[in-house]
Amino acid sequence: MYKFPKGLYVDVRIEETFDTKISFKKLTLQEQKIRNNRGAFIRVFDGRRWYYSSTTDINGIQAQIDALAQMATPNREILEHPIVKAFEVNQETIMEYDAKSVTDIPAQEKQELLESYLTLITDPTIVHHSSFYADNKTVKSIYTSKGTAVTFDKQTCGVRINLELSCGEKKNQTSISKAGVFFEDLLNLEDFFQTELEKNIAFTRDAEPVIPGEYPVLLGPEATGVFTHESFGHKSESDFMVGDETMKAEWALGKRIGQSLLTIIDDGTVPGNGYVPYDDEGTKGKKTYIITEGILSGRLHSAATAAQLEESLTGNARAVNFEFEPIVRMTTTYIERGNRPLGDIVAEMENGIYVDTIRHGSGMSTFTLAPDRAYKIENGQIAGPVNVSVVTGNVFSTLAEVDAVSEEFELMSFVGGGCGKMEQWPLPVGFGGPYVRVRKLKVQ
Repeated sequence: MYKFPKGLYVDVRIEETFDTKISFKKLTLQEQKIRNNRGAFIRVFDGRRWYYSSTTDINGIQAQIDALAQMATPNREILEHPIVKAFEVNQETIMEYDAKSVTDIPAQEKQELLESYLTLITDPTIVHHSSFYADNKTVKSIYTSKGTAVTFDKQTCGVRINLELSCGEKKNQTSISKAGVFFEDLLNLEDFFQTELEKNIAFTRDAEPVIPGEYPVLLGPEATGVFTHESFGHKSESDFMVGDETMKAEWALGKRIGQSLLTIIDDGTVPGNGYVPYDDEGTKGKKTYIITEGILSGRLHSAATAAQLEESLTGNARAVNFEFEPIVRMTTTYIERGNRPLGDIVAEMENGIYVDTIRHGSGMSTFTLAPDRAYKIENGQIAGPVNVSVVTGNVFSTLAEVDAVSEEFELMSFVGGGCGKMEQWPLPVGFGGPYVRVRKLKVQ
């Protein structure tokens, strides 16, 4: 397809995107935007350094390759370079979403769906709300001088409602979100949105400040997902370890850091926000066990980090769009389901905290979770709501304190926001998992 210069490694990533954004402020339409975009990211490597270019001129890709090649120094041994040797060669076309593409749904139908859920907002406790429907379909093609030629599509869509609530002196801001890969995934969700509205109204009305201290904490699937992503997933991204002997020592494979009930996985083959059948270097998406039964067993790689650490590719080189180079990023990261019923886990807790939903999280060695909805656990039952500012702890200490993992399990995708790393934000990712009990965490 392209004429690749001799003595250099070249890859080309072409992206065609379709996006819809329909937003409301209360019941007033604010925006209805449909956008199509095409662009490409080109890289040339001569064994010493990379040369990059991005363009929206698809017909000018060959000229971009030639211009970058002029800056590079041809290398007869380029195919023997460890990074170039690490790159997979794949040839495949995977188009999963053409038959049920969001591009085929009229914008008016998408708007009417969102408006139908807004009619559920009638309680005066909700003093203001804004909302949006959003979707994206992306088709990527990746070509390399080693022979890779892959094309695939991915798709997401979702509805998000942001709420401001007031009940006397008690104020609250929260959101309700539901996402899927097909438009039909968003249909007939009245019961879901009604239940979430009622939970948030009751929480605003009844929540009392938590008494600070150390508690056994039960994390729901959303909280488990955010904890896994923020506290542990980022630590598994191997570019943090290249050149950092302290980090590599802390992350020594084979090290036990939890009980045998704890397994953490990153899987690019799961449909949803983190779906990556091929990463942005043309590596096939994989299911990577980061922790296996309490033992550190893997980390996430691009070709460069895999070569430098002499490990296998995992399919985690991702860029937020065609304007950026791929770096090591998570896909769908989660704790594997356990074998205990949730009811049995709760019944064992005399005085604890249940974290249901999360506003945001952050952290590396030390993590912080800011709960949205949290509840007391008293005498083996989930009791009244409590306002919790933060739940915090040391990553490895917390993993060692995980002592129960439920058989109930849910993976999630969200609309709005995403993962940030360096200047690349927001990158769609998936997360979730089972209910997870931690013997003690600091709660404030």
